[in-house]
Amino acid sequence: MAESYVRRMGLIWMSVIGAIMVPHPPVLIPEIGRGEEKKVQKTIDCYRKAARFAAQLRPDTIILSTPHSIMYRDYFHISPGSGAQGNFGRYGAGSVRFSVRYDAEFVRALCELADRRHFPAGTLGERDASLDQGTMVPLYFLREELPDVPIVRIGLSGLPLSDHYRLGEMIQQTADALGRRVLYVASGDLSHRMTASGPYGFDPDGPVYDRRVMDVMGSARFGDLLDFSSALLDRAAECGHRSFVMMAGALDGLSVRAEALSHEGTLGVGYGICTYAVTGKDASRHFLDEWEKQQAEALRKERESADLYVRLAAASIRRFVTERKRLTRKEAEEMIRENPNASESQREELLHGKAGAFVSIREEGELRGCIGTTGPTKPCLAEEILENAVSAAVRDPRFPEIRPEELPVLSISVDVLGRPEPIASADSLDVKRYGVIVSKGGRRGLLLPDLEGVDTPAQQIQIALQKAGLDPDETDYSLERFEVVRHH
Repeated sequence: MAESYVRRMGLIWMSVIGAIMVPHPPVLIPEIGRGEEKKVQKTIDCYRKAARFAAQLRPDTIILSTPHSIMYRDYFHISPGSGAQGNFGRYGAGSVRFSVRYDAEFVRALCELADRRHFPAGTLGERDASLDQGTMVPLYFLREELPDVPIVRIGLSGLPLSDHYRLGEMIQQTADALGRRVLYVASGDLSHRMTASGPYGFDPDGPVYDRRVMDVMGSARFGDLLDFSSALLDRAAECGHRSFVMMAGALDGLSVRAEALSHEGTLGVGYGICTYAVTGKDASRHFLDEWEKQQAEALRKERESADLYVRLAAASIRRFVTERKRLTRKEAEEMIRENPNASESQREELLHGKAGAFVSIREEGELRGCIGTTGPTKPCLAEEILENAVSAAVRDPRFPEIRPEELPVLSISVDVLGRPEPIASADSLDVKRYGVIVSKGGRRGLLLPDLEGVDTPAQQIQIALQKAGLDPDETDYSLERFEVVRHH
């Protein structure tokens, strides 16, 4: 039956045979919605249409990525074992129960592939084996059509979007190796800030995100998913973007017939449904390869135009990460004196001036490390930069140490701080011009100016309070402001 459907649709038999993008609001379940689900009836009707589409493909295995499974900042958790259970008890519908089989052979093969590639994915770190809403809502509709297909449940991570795409590619490669017919289910809601009456309120970027992502997903232009900025994703409060990117990786190099079935934001959250039928191979659809070429070219141009301050930081990072050695003062002096583009005032400031400096490292637009000093701690600014560059690369407690293979894709900036001055209130701040230092007792928190996503002095102060380890609602503190010279 599956083969006849494939012939009838003019498709080519592949291991990854199709995919669906679906939301996961529990309100869609009548036992939970209790009438509220009728407000998003179009979503329910199209969910059933997507489930019928999936059933016609007759998959051997369903790969399901969910934002509500166990999530780690630097690791992809793949659910282990032979199966799992779950119910909607937390939503007052404990009678709606699920029991699923896991495709343990697929999980084992995928984990072995990840291990061989030193990719951070596996079955370690299981904290709660029960099924999550991001899994159960899709299964509610799918099990009507596919009642006993084993699944592979995969959580998302805080790693870059490109790594989510790479894991998708490994899913396709594992399916190829095992000869599995795989259906990919990308579970994820869109923006949670679509209306003022919604659960998370309204943000203008909520509808912007939904329009943009539905345009991309409806036309299967998956490469564009990698270009969404973290600031837009945060302001829109989406939850499914990384799930969609992983699905895109699973469809890498494959031509698809895409159909956008529905989009609704009636309840303040965006719900989008799309289906994808694989129709063959397409060498022009290796989106990550093309995106990485574009990024590499942009970084090459950035490095060519980088000034001496950034070149010092980059050289310091490269030396320590690859050799575990520090760039010496003498080597720095040679770099400074021999650089034909450095002005005499820059040489003077670096070799004889003193100031606090922050070194920021980004990877694919995401912060990868940032360490600095609010005032001078070294004999000269050049040494301040050398030391803080190493600290940003290997001592920022928020991130693991930078690995040698990451060096080609890092973007570096250096902020040289002016002298802080006391201010009486936030009225004296300008988020574009001034950074802020919040102090109380022995605690101090600093935030640099002109940061993406920080739009008001109130936001500046709240983040600085958190960095100082103080309550964000604290009112008894002192403020200082400072200017910076930012070097790219």
